[in-house]
Formats: sequence, structure tokens, C-alpha cells
Amino acid sequence: MQMTAVASPPDSAEDAQRPTPLWVLAALGVLSSAALTGACWMAGHVHADAALQTAARFFHVAALVVGLGAVLAVDWFAALWLFGRRRLADILNTANTLQIPIWGGLAGLLVTGLFLSPDMESPLTLTKLGLVLAITLNGLYAHWLGQRLERYRDADVPVRLLVQSGVAATVSQTGWWGACLIGFLNSQS
Repeated sequence: MQMTAVASPPDSAEDAQRPTPLWVLAALGVLSSAALTGACWMAGHVHADAALQTAARFFHVAALVVGLGAVLAVDWFAALWLFGRRRLADILNTANTLQIPIWGGLAGLLVTGLFLSPDMESPLTLTKLGLVLAITLNGLYAHWLGQRLERYRDADVPVRLLVQSGVAATVSQTGWWGACLIGFLNSQS
């Protein structure tokens, strides 16, 4: 892999596809923020019995396995690509294939979290919610970056896109693992 700057992308049929407009991503970001806010409000009004909480806890862990597992797979392929062990097309195909498990896992975490009686006044819980919001917004950004990288499947990737992708992967891993850690700590109390 060469990490040289490219003045313009190669001409191909794929160039006809444009990345999702930024206004669409911004609207999705606002909707995601509203959904998280609504879930936080609902969590304070849902009173689940012990059986429902136990089921929610199981499905919460299952959603974590699905979402984080898919994110780890994409990031693993990205690391292999950086070391010249995979092609960019492999990462893009993997990322596209795993969109549903990633977003499904995140949605599952949000829904099941409603029934786990989160302490909305706890600084740890508020930090976790901030991480979940960061993961969500970063996921939208990473999807947009993936669309931009499609133009370079068989060409040198501009350094700025490499840096942006690295930052997005770092935010993703920090957010997912940070939320995991906080969830674990909250479950101990």
C-alpha cells in the first residue's frame, strides 16, 4: 500500500456514485440525538419487573456482542490493509456487509437499556450516554468516509482520508470499549 497524496480520483463507473450529502448525515445525526434523548426520558418512566430486567440484560449483552463484534471485524480488516495484508476493497466490502449488525447491535443496546433502570443522575451513566452518542455520530461519519473511499478501491488513497479513517476508528473503539467498561462498572453496583 502506498500512502501518497492523490490530486484527483481515477475515472470509473463508481465515480458516478456520490457520497451521501452532508445535510442527510446531519439530519440523521439530529434524529439519532433525538432518539437517544427520547430513550433517556423513557428509561426514567419504564419500571420493569425482575423477569423483564433479566431478559433485557441478556439481550443487552447479545446486542453488544453483535454490534461490537461487527465493529471489531471491520477494524481488523482495516488494520490488515494498513499492513498490506488486505486490499481496500476487502475492507469496504466487509464494512458494507456488516452495516446491519453494527447498527442493529447499537439499536438493540438502546432498546434493551430502557429496561435496565439506568441511574440518569450518575456521572458514569451520563458519560456512557455521551459515548453512545459519539459512537452513533461517528458511525454516520465513518459510513460517509467509506463512501468516499470507494473511489479509491484500486488506487492510492489520499493521506487525509487515511488520517480521517484512523481518527474515526479510534473514536469508534474508544467509544465502544468505554461504554462496555462503564456498563460493567454500573452492573457491579
